[in-house]
Amino acid sequence: MTSLDSAADGLLAERAADGDERAFAVLVRRHAPFLIAFATRLIGSRAEADDCVQDALIVAWQRMDSLQEPARVRAWLATIVSRKATDRLRGRRDLVDIDEQEQADPAADPADRAETSIRLDALSRAVERLPDDLRRTWVLREIVGHSYEEIAEVMEESTSTVRGRLARARRQLAQELEGWR
Repeated sequence: MTSLDSAADGLLAERAADGDERAFAVLVRRHAPFLIAFATRLIGSRAEADDCVQDALIVAWQRMDSLQEPARVRAWLATIVSRKATDRLRGRRDLVDIDEQEQADPAADPADRAETSIRLDALSRAVERLPDDLRRTWVLREIVGHSYEEIAEVMEESTSTVRGRLARARRQLAQELEGWR
């Protein structure tokens, strides 16, 4: 174990911002499991989550000098991962995840499966139409299951802002999905 392994995140982030690759590697080792789990919950696919986190870490390395609060590096990394995940979700609108196909219950009534699929498609389209800040807030709360405080940390906003965005997102989704009730 090197002395960097026990260093605080803030110090590691500062050193990484100065170009210290070893400090950045420690940050990656320390936070990659969380970032991968976070991306997997956002995207629903471990393989895509790995790619998303890798892309996010490349961006983070390139922009380390723009990190305002080095001690909050984990939240900053999660924000970058969240943006990359949102981009991936937008890009795969029409693709069907193989994992989802395998999870389908073959014994389920085809009409019920079709109805569920149509409803999920409608919800997906409605979520995609949300403004980015509302969509990210809704996904972090309803899909990932984060608390208001965790969302505020990831998005670097106040909890009252998170609550307001979540209320607006829910209201907009309810209006768009009115016909499905």
